[in-house]
Amino acid sequence: MIHKNIIRTFMIEIPSTPGNLGKVATVIGLAGGDIGEIETIQVGPNYTTRNITVQVEHEEQLSDLLEAIHKLEGRFRIHTVSDEVLRSHEGGKIHMKSKRPIESLADLRRVYTPGVADVCRVIEAEPEKARIYTSIGNTVAIITDGTAILGLGDIGPVAGMPVMEGKAALFDKLAGINGVPILLDTKDPEEIVQTVKNISLGFSGILLEDIASSHCFEVEERLKKELDIPVMHDDQHGTAVVTLAAAISACKSAGVDLRKARVGQIGLGSAGLAICRMLMAYGVKSVIGADKSPEAKTRLENYGGHSVNSIEELMECSDIVIATTGVPGLIKKEWVRQGQVILALSNPKPEIEPKDALQAGAAYAADGRSVNNILGFPGIFRGVLNAGFTQITHPMLVAAAEAIAACTKSGDLVPHPLDPNVHEMVAKAVECT
Repeated sequence: MIHKNIIRTFMIEIPSTPGNLGKVATVIGLAGGDIGEIETIQVGPNYTTRNITVQVEHEEQLSDLLEAIHKLEGRFRIHTVSDEVLRSHEGGKIHMKSKRPIESLADLRRVYTPGVADVCRVIEAEPEKARIYTSIGNTVAIITDGTAILGLGDIGPVAGMPVMEGKAALFDKLAGINGVPILLDTKDPEEIVQTVKNISLGFSGILLEDIASSHCFEVEERLKKELDIPVMHDDQHGTAVVTLAAAISACKSAGVDLRKARVGQIGLGSAGLAICRMLMAYGVKSVIGADKSPEAKTRLENYGGHSVNSIEELMECSDIVIATTGVPGLIKKEWVRQGQVILALSNPKPEIEPKDALQAGAAYAADGRSVNNILGFPGIFRGVLNAGFTQITHPMLVAAAEAIAACTKSGDLVPHPLDPNVHEMVAKAVECT
């Protein structure tokens, strides 16, 4: 058996009786665990909660150790067993804090009562000044109904909260924007739209996140029409922006003129359809799509694209192929045409491995590991907030994609997602449209 050291952190509730921590330590030691850090989380009258980090050699040893703790006499309770990723999410990844010191009565009078009443009167007389005297002007709501979380599907809004917190953390880190997660306990488009409208006064932008097709289209379109602040569904347009940037870079590497090429999109869900629309907005003359859903094909045709009946047909007539289906190995090597550019973007497994596509004759091939929405949404919203735009338009999104491509080093598909210069350039490009 090959042993691989495993590090886990147990959050354990231990009865507040002398010697009980020693009992836990003894059990861990007898099971072969090596104790590292011990952190006291909470001290109560009856129980003390601690994080105890333990290293073991293999999973069986970890199971034996947990069973031994469960068998201890008394009410020893293991709340969580966390690895490094789970530990990084304990307590959440975001919090709200004051920007002003509140250390004296004078501070209190300025930031709260009675001084705040004067600010309220100013905003009552001139509501637009809320953008100056409150955080509204720099705050975006991150809205989800939990129906399309990452690649996990409909797992519910609460299970999707770690993703929303991640978006908020990236908004802050990369664009200095306050992102506020909002979890909606409904899948009804009417209820989603009405709820977002009712809370919209507190925000200067709406980022829709992980809302499933097909109701995501209705929700976004209605909110764009019915609100006077920018609205963007990131799974559609954020993905499309970064994909267009990747296509620009790939075509540059392969010596292909993207605007004159025939581009085939495999998969016409929320992301695939948005990619087609983005390509057309960029100036690509011929965009074709393949999907099992007749409704999806009709949507594409309504936007000016063309559909085909099979993936084989699409592969036969396309110079550039983009795939976002989530189906590993969907594209067969024998379908690849000599000189094609293939971007198989599903994660973690692409529709065709890049090496296989290249062996079959593709001029350029890449998977979706580096194609991340992080490159788009922070700078896009920074730009629209700076400019005071009330809508996010396709010209703005194309400008964002071109800025990302311009920041990409020769031979790369996209730039590093944490390069602050990229987000600054995206924001400036959007702001100047």
